[in-house]
Amino acid sequence: MKKIVISVLAVAAMMLTACGGMDRAHQLKVLNWADYIDEDVKNGFEEWYYAQTGEKVELVYETFDINETALTKIEVGHEDYDVFCPSEYIIERMLKKNLIQPIQKDLIADSIYYFDNISPFVTHKFQQMTPRHDIQVSDYTVGYMWGTTGFIYNPQFVNREDLESWAAVLNPKFENRILMKDAFRDVYSVLVLYAYADQIEAGKVNRDELVRNITPARVEAVKNILLQAKKQICGWEVDFGKEEMTKGKAWLNLSWSGDAQFAIEEAAEMGVMLDYIVPKEGSNVWFDGWVIPVYAKNVKAATYFIDYMCKAENALANMDEIGYVSCAGGPNAAAIILDEQNDEEEWPETVDASYFFGEDPIKVDGELLNPHELHLNPVYYADKSIIERCALMHDAGDSQEMLLEMWNEIKLAR
Repeated sequence: MKKIVISVLAVAAMMLTACGGMDRAHQLKVLNWADYIDEDVKNGFEEWYYAQTGEKVELVYETFDINETALTKIEVGHEDYDVFCPSEYIIERMLKKNLIQPIQKDLIADSIYYFDNISPFVTHKFQQMTPRHDIQVSDYTVGYMWGTTGFIYNPQFVNREDLESWAAVLNPKFENRILMKDAFRDVYSVLVLYAYADQIEAGKVNRDELVRNITPARVEAVKNILLQAKKQICGWEVDFGKEEMTKGKAWLNLSWSGDAQFAIEEAAEMGVMLDYIVPKEGSNVWFDGWVIPVYAKNVKAATYFIDYMCKAENALANMDEIGYVSCAGGPNAAAIILDEQNDEEEWPETVDASYFFGEDPIKVDGELLNPHELHLNPVYYADKSIIERCALMHDAGDSQEMLLEMWNEIKLAR
């Protein structure tokens, strides 16, 4: 999940034990990002599970704020979480290290099978994470939320035309007015596309290869851009960006689309208009997904929980609550999702979302909608022309230390 917040680990498990709660075989331990689920959806699982299986289960829900911290609990601590929601590069790393078990979908009764609600676009992108050609990633993980990286900006101070390129970070008119997300992988993954834009245009390299293969020369190129951008950067933000933008202290913020939507809505309540743009050189398209770690103790309940989260109604509730975009959009969910999201009055300009909802017309309330011309929030669903310029972020592997060294050097530079 891309909205980094300070989380408080739940103490539910300890409290349940102290109060004589259910034994571990009837508990479901979930590890998810903070503020990344609708409370009613979460609280409704136990009753739904009993209705489907006739068995009681107690949900023990914990949160985290950093991918690597959560992964350490599983990889090093061997903690027995049944369900975990990491980002794409962590899923890739867990696949490499055999820390995820296949999802046994046959544990789910046919009448309540919702896994197929996930958009084929997500399944296709997830397959790019495979460490070996014989591994089908969709056998191990199910998409939850996704989005892009771009600029949140305040139109009162910034012209949209000035943000059509990542070169905006070098523009002296934005001196001390740019907030940079404190996330070295994400910043590297977009600026490397800007650094090699000419080579991309000439067909000498493609975006996927640039983002996947981290080399000293590419790291140096991004470092030089960031060093030149230092005068424009007023802060390295974790979760205070929307406040600084609303107050006008910062004019633009390199951020994730989900944070952008959240900031836009929060600012609007205070009478401040914000907007979001993905520069022309391209960006990264990121995903978070559900996995069942190898140390899970309640695989059956874990499988049902993931299936439950794939219900279109739950996907919509979670989207409305957290401001991120659900991976639900397959044939069995498209009509339900679009009935809620497609709104010509609110979004008069159309976006081509055929990459996500498919090429065929979609029947919604008796009307056939053309997936190439949908009236959707463009922050939620970027146009196909933008997605075609986006690359998936990958596990940095042995190059992680090189990226960290670069990042620390940039932040300490004067």
